[in-house]
Amino acid sequence: MIIRAPLSEVALALWRRIDVRRIDLRRLFLGDVGLKSAALAVALLLWIAAIYAGPPPDVTLAYAGRVPVDRPEVPSGYVLTGQLGDVAVKLRGPEDAVRSVGPQQIRATIDLSSLAPSSSAQDVKVVVRVSDDRVHVAQVSPETVSVRFERLAQRTLPVQARFANAPPAGFQAAPATFRPQEVTVSGPESAVASVATVLATVRFGDAPVDLAQDVRPEAVDASGQQVAGVEVDPVSVHVSVPVLSSATTRALPILWHVVGSVAPGYWISQIAADPVSATVAGDRAAVAALAHVDTQAIDVSGLAGAKTFVVGLAVPQGVEVLGPQQATVTIDVVALSGTRPFPLVAIQVANLGPGLAAELDRGTVDVLLAGSVPTLNGLGTDAVGAFVDASGKGPGTYPIDVSLRTPAGTTVQSLQPARVTLTIRSTRPSATPTPAPSTQ
Repeated sequence: MIIRAPLSEVALALWRRIDVRRIDLRRLFLGDVGLKSAALAVALLLWIAAIYAGPPPDVTLAYAGRVPVDRPEVPSGYVLTGQLGDVAVKLRGPEDAVRSVGPQQIRATIDLSSLAPSSSAQDVKVVVRVSDDRVHVAQVSPETVSVRFERLAQRTLPVQARFANAPPAGFQAAPATFRPQEVTVSGPESAVASVATVLATVRFGDAPVDLAQDVRPEAVDASGQQVAGVEVDPVSVHVSVPVLSSATTRALPILWHVVGSVAPGYWISQIAADPVSATVAGDRAAVAALAHVDTQAIDVSGLAGAKTFVVGLAVPQGVEVLGPQQATVTIDVVALSGTRPFPLVAIQVANLGPGLAAELDRGTVDVLLAGSVPTLNGLGTDAVGAFVDASGKGPGTYPIDVSLRTPAGTTVQSLQPARVTLTIRSTRPSATPTPAPSTQ
């Protein structure tokens, strides 16, 4: 058997065996001076090397090249427009780590969390990330980019014909027919609202033959300029235009001339002219050059409902209108439809009995309302209320549906979650039993 003594006892026993009187202190300190000096020098050099062998200092260097700004994922029902471009970046960190950063290790995007839907351009911060944790972003130039963040809207509009040139001399175009007759225009809310009509442009050939063409429809504003940023579905419509022989008189369709923009959040749903055509007479070449008869300008600035205008007809010099000199134009303006989220709506407990306290497993719900754009834009953040009804319920746990209070003119499109767990407990103190008197 091996008996192990404590280390302190062993050390004490060895010390007692040393005869201190026999130790030569002079030899202990002065013996082998060269060897001891060399050992001391080596130790000093190692200590100095350890001090200067720390991590290399950080440097700040410009990243070689520019970093393209990636387009982030946009929430459903919204659209992001604008040129994101690229940015110049300065990086800070160990020099070898900074110089080794390549296109696969660095990414730039924008932060949408601070944006609210608006038809105006907004400056949003550019966020740059590097996959190497040793490298940090010291500077981004430019720090922001300008974008538009809007709700997605759509409208259904009839297709109208636009002639790029006149029919051959001595001939005229009959009213055009379309297949389909209506198309859907979708895109950013402000752009969709500015669309006045959808035009299908056709061109006559040198021979007087009927036209039958597949044409890409274009959404245009009240001045006839193409509206950028919107999509038209379907992308092609079939246009048929009979080409008829003409004389010195012709019956031409009346095309309204609308100027200005309707009230924000509204769009022109329909325009109708009465009569739909006018008979013109005059010089054969001048009459043959006409594709339609324009009305005088109709100003719809700020219009937020249907309105009827009586306007004159505009014809070029040398041409006159036979019959009525005016047209009655009815313009229907309706509100755009859209949605608006109301996140984190607090849930209230209603009709809780006396002496009871209630708790919910979730205190808020997320609500998505649908309605007209002017109505939704006019709502405050507290326009939606959520509550659960505790009528007739005592202490216990209950799964219960969430009820909503919403403004007139809106409907609930989404409610998350639709049911929560309600826990009710009594707040009255429990009775303490009185001990029975003891008998001796």
